[in-house]
Amino acid sequence: NKFPEVTADASYAYVRPKIELPINGEKFQFAPLHNLNGAINANYALFDFGRLQANINRSKDDLQFAKHQVDYTKAQLAFQVANVYYNIVFLQKAISIQDSVLSFLNENRRIVESQLANGTALRIDLLNIQAAIDNEKNRKIDLNNSLQKQLNLLKYTTGNKQNNGQNFDFDVNLTDANNALMTAQTQNPDFILAKDRIKQANSDLAITKTADKPVIGLRAAAGVKNGYVPYIADMRFNYLTGISFSVPIYNGGKNKQQQKLQQNIIKQNEMAVESLSSTYKKDIEQALTDISANLERIKNTQGQIEQAQTAQQLASVRLKNGTGTNLEITNASTNLQRAALTRLQYEYQLCLAKLELTRLMGYQYW
Repeated sequence: NKFPEVTADASYAYVRPKIELPINGEKFQFAPLHNLNGAINANYALFDFGRLQANINRSKDDLQFAKHQVDYTKAQLAFQVANVYYNIVFLQKAISIQDSVLSFLNENRRIVESQLANGTALRIDLLNIQAAIDNEKNRKIDLNNSLQKQLNLLKYTTGNKQNNGQNFDFDVNLTDANNALMTAQTQNPDFILAKDRIKQANSDLAITKTADKPVIGLRAAAGVKNGYVPYIADMRFNYLTGISFSVPIYNGGKNKQQQKLQQNIIKQNEMAVESLSSTYKKDIEQALTDISANLERIKNTQGQIEQAQTAQQLASVRLKNGTGTNLEITNASTNLQRAALTRLQYEYQLCLAKLELTRLMGYQYW
């Protein structure tokens, strides 16, 4: 914008009436009928009273917005990858629980087969426990299918299909909702982009205000044209230099209306930040509530798991001694599996709630 502007112009004009006067009894023509002109023009602004600087500031704001947009995209991708990563951990742990259930049922099937051979069990008992095993195998197949889909998604998002994670090891320092919101307002990309939009709107307002400013510049031109007396038909070299001054006088009030529009846009962007703060405070409070609730749920599942393990061991002993039934084994296995999966689900939800809180606060964890 600081460089001069250079243009090439060429024109032809046919002008009537013919301009001529009688001199010494002869008609003398002062201007040609066919006017030809070709020139190279150059203009350079010496003083624009802030126009150029206002546009430079707007360009800087756009560049900063683009950089923050990249950070926002990185944060979104990181959150997506983290969700996939811990979903894989969840599925792997769920498959491990299924393996333990199948191992327990297979062991008890061997006991029933032995009892059937000795005549102390019925064939229906073996069929029932086999049906339970087949049902658990199908659940494992479903889990493996879901795991494969998540591994494919991990490869899509990262290019890597390997996940060595074994635990829900994501953690965040817990705080109250107000402090978390203050952190989000300074670090979260959503807030940063919203503030960038306010800066861009202010820059647009500044550019609009410069429309009423004058412009002082240098002007130069060189070329050839006809019309120089006395030989008006000859093409002759010509040039000019000078200083130009241009000032807007009247444009129907369009500039003032444009300024009002930009001021309204600024207010809208400021209100958008306030609305964003309200939304984020709600989401932060929800994330903190989820974290607290899942911590309590995990604590309460410990007794359920211990009770289910004891019941399973007792059912297994009763079956070996011939006093139990395969139904007791199946129920005990199902109850232990349900308790273990419930605890695993709570641990998974706790991890996701911490991840969500971290995303809302704008921490860079990748």
